Amino acid sequence: MAASTDHDGRTGVPSPPPVPRPRGRGRIARVVSVFGELLITTGVVLGLFVAYSLWWTNVLADREASKQGDDVRDHWAREDGGGGGGKNTPRSYDEADGIGFLHVPALGGSEILVKKGTSTELLNNGIAGYYTDPVKSALPWDKKGNFTLAAHRDGHGARFHNIHKIRTGDPVVFETRDTWYIYKVYKELRQTSKYNVDVLMPVPKESGKTKPGRYLTLTTCTPIYTSDYRYIVWAELDRTQKVDKQRTPPPELR
Repeated sequence: MAASTDHDGRTGVPSPPPVPRPRGRGRIARVVSVFGELLITTGVVLGLFVAYSLWWTNVLADREASKQGDDVRDHWAREDGGGGGGKNTPRSYDEADGIGFLHVPALGGSEILVKKGTSTELLNNGIAGYYTDPVKSALPWDKKGNFTLAAHRDGHGARFHNIHKIRTGDPVVFETRDTWYIYKVYKELRQTSKYNVDVLMPVPKESGKTKPGRYLTLTTCTPIYTSDYRYIVWAELDRTQKVDKQRTPPPELR
């Protein structure tokens, strides 16, 4: 006669009765499992959001900034008859396009289109803007005043992401259709209140200046990936250089 086989595979040995599981413990396990899945899902969503904010918005902003920059240079070429060194002032295309391009070697060398205003919508296009309020910015060709600029530090082009790499003595160059304005950095303020408008004044006394001059101020958020405070860099006009037909950059950009 053949030996009997139990459910556990052992021959001739009866299986022990199943041990019942406590109902409460099963419910807790299910709750923990669901909670864990929610955490994983939340983590994935947050990861995708961060990737969108810090990478994809940069891609979109770079495309838009490049398009707008090309439009400005095409406009310059048309007004100049195909060459540089036109006689018209930058004011003639301020509202329609932009007033020129900011070049800061310490930021990585890419040119930054500058337009009027500092609204989020404008800066999200991967460009810089000059202030119209709370303190109105001077423009580079003005005889006196403070040319004050803002740009994003993270996402949407992040044009001022590496502002912390700028040092005293570094060049900052602003290019218009007919003139290169060469500034030299003389002071950095690594953290100040977002409500500190004194940094934008025509004479930025917080930078140590006491007399009217031709200043440039860069502003952006700090610390990185936050908007709690503002990071400030001040520069002063050192000299100007006329744009030639080949748009040869000044030595500071070569």
